[in-house]
Amino acid sequence: MKLKHSHAVWLMVLAPLMWSTAGVVTRQLEHARAFEITFWRSFFTVVSLLVILPLWQGRGVWARMWTERGVLLASGLCWGVMFTAFMVALTLTSVANVLITMAAGPLLTALISRFFIGHQLPRRTWVAILVAGAGIAYMFGTQLGEGGIVGTLVAFCVPVAAAINWTLVQRSQRSGHVVDLVPAVLVGAVLSTLLTLPLAWPLSASAHDIALLAGLGLGQLAVPCVLAVVCARVLSAPEVSLLALLEVLFGILLAWLGAGEVPSQQVLLGGALVMGALVANEWLGWRERAGHYQIRQTETELGDNS
Repeated sequence: MKLKHSHAVWLMVLAPLMWSTAGVVTRQLEHARAFEITFWRSFFTVVSLLVILPLWQGRGVWARMWTERGVLLASGLCWGVMFTAFMVALTLTSVANVLITMAAGPLLTALISRFFIGHQLPRRTWVAILVAGAGIAYMFGTQLGEGGIVGTLVAFCVPVAAAINWTLVQRSQRSGHVVDLVPAVLVGAVLSTLLTLPLAWPLSASAHDIALLAGLGLGQLAVPCVLAVVCARVLSAPEVSLLALLEVLFGILLAWLGAGEVPSQQVLLGGALVMGALVANEWLGWRERAGHYQIRQTETELGDNS
């Protein structure tokens, strides 16, 4: 699938919009709770990807998954933690808390990759990590007296697992193994389904709940994950990271409009620190790379003229 840059940008706006529907949909459920919500969403993600993968990549995808089973299992474990922790966190705290906590993922990835695979971090990234950390610490501190810290701590498992996942992928690519992330999503969904079924039993979801969770499995997870992988082949990593942050804004807005969940002042302030640090870091990095590219272009032109 070949995309123009502008088309990839719009699709990458659509992906976080679809991701952001989880919070408002969860608030519309009648009987399903915590682990059962996670079970049904993961189950329908498995069903969706079992159809999408062979249609998109051909039946050979199953043989490739077996060949790469070691890396896919490790990446799938991380996806499984993300799927499970995300939905459980939504039942324990506000949508805004969950999404803003998850937004720290890119900075945690930078930090973990620095210590485990030796990536050098520029000063701007260290500053962004400190500012974002202060924002999250502030949100944690305000919740200690409110008893809502458990949900935020569960949500924090999502960016930690994501950071480990991307670091594993980078390390495997360095050694010559290119990981296809969509089959890894399927592995994670299978693991999440198997883990949460005994915890969710006996199942109590109504037909209404199951229909909504089926929609989440297909439209909130399977399809946007495929879109993001396709867009990442056209867009640069900073572009993908910045556009993915729209999930935070969309998610808070949808929960506000669709479920009457107004974010607290403390969450907005802590979130502003996290989001500001992320955007500033990515924007400065983009300017730095653009400046280096311009210098190389000028040197090339001068060399040709001489």
